[in-house]
Amino acid sequence: MAATRQTPGTRLARWIRSGAKVAAHLAGLLGGLFVSGGARAVDLPADRAESMVHLFSGGGVTAGGPALLVRKSLADRVSLSGSYYLDAVSNASIDVVTQASRFKETRHAFELGVDYVVRDTLISLGVARSDEPDYIARNASIDIAQEVFGGMTTVSLGFSRGTDDVSKTGAPEFRDKADHWQYRLGLTQILSPRWLASINAEALSDSGFLANPYRAARVFGASVPERHPRTRTARAVKLRTIGELGTADAIRAEYRYYWDTWDVRAHTAELGYARHLGPIWLAEGTLRLHTQSRALFYSDNATTETTFVSRSKQLSSFSSYALGGKLSYRLKRVPGKYEINASGSYEWMQFNYRDFTDVRTGKRYSFGANVLQLMVSANF
Repeated sequence: MAATRQTPGTRLARWIRSGAKVAAHLAGLLGGLFVSGGARAVDLPADRAESMVHLFSGGGVTAGGPALLVRKSLADRVSLSGSYYLDAVSNASIDVVTQASRFKETRHAFELGVDYVVRDTLISLGVARSDEPDYIARNASIDIAQEVFGGMTTVSLGFSRGTDDVSKTGAPEFRDKADHWQYRLGLTQILSPRWLASINAEALSDSGFLANPYRAARVFGASVPERHPRTRTARAVKLRTIGELGTADAIRAEYRYYWDTWDVRAHTAELGYARHLGPIWLAEGTLRLHTQSRALFYSDNATTETTFVSRSKQLSSFSSYALGGKLSYRLKRVPGKYEINASGSYEWMQFNYRDFTDVRTGKRYSFGANVLQLMVSANF
């Protein structure tokens, strides 16, 4: 829960990406274990082309669109990649229908990356840009992965820098900015030919406008503009283990703990399982549980006037769980030349808020969401 971009469209985009990536994580982290040497960090990513259509529906919000990815290596040392992501959003969420009218918007995201291998080191550079009618986000990153101890251990370091331009539809006088820094450190250890484990830590620092220009808080039942601190520092640690159970099965387990200076604490646990169903079918599944405490200045209906006040449900106390599955089919394979695969994934998510109420009913708010993803990919 280290997100800092607070507009409805950008939060939704993160939900969609999170749901859509569940199957991708399993394919890369579980399915990849069926291939000898798949854990080596200094191998360049395979040449690949992907075309995906996604759909998110839940909590009064519907979003969907295409995504494209192309990756190509040069001279076995450099790999170039580019991707495009589109969200067409129709928003009638609880925040919108209780404070404003339903709206539609479109978000475009572009990413470019380059990976370079130097002996036992993989250097990755990336730039990204996301455009919405009221939000523009830019990001640049660098990651370095180094193999040591004969390839049994991989140490990784990373840094990202982001800058956002925040505006408000219908209020041309409102303009603000937000800056983001992220530092990453990771260690992956091969425990046996079938098992590996990793620990990853990250530190995040945000400054600038970190609230939502559209959202209002409640103080003594009256609506007031939401006021967030203009700085936020966060830490997160993730533990993960992945292994093969046999020639056709693989399993993944991970746990993440997050805490920040807004007093938000979050725990996330996830289990994944993958199984080959014959030579051309792969079935995968995942279960994720999440719980979070509220921020210091969050209140469903504050009874005192304070410097900072928020009624953002993302800063309230809530729990969520998700169950997802993916089925992949190999359409065609020519050994040594190319392989074409098709896949479909579905994830169901449930969010239950402990201290955020629907002002129309006075009851604690909850909602379910569905994420559907259809993809065709080719390795060549």
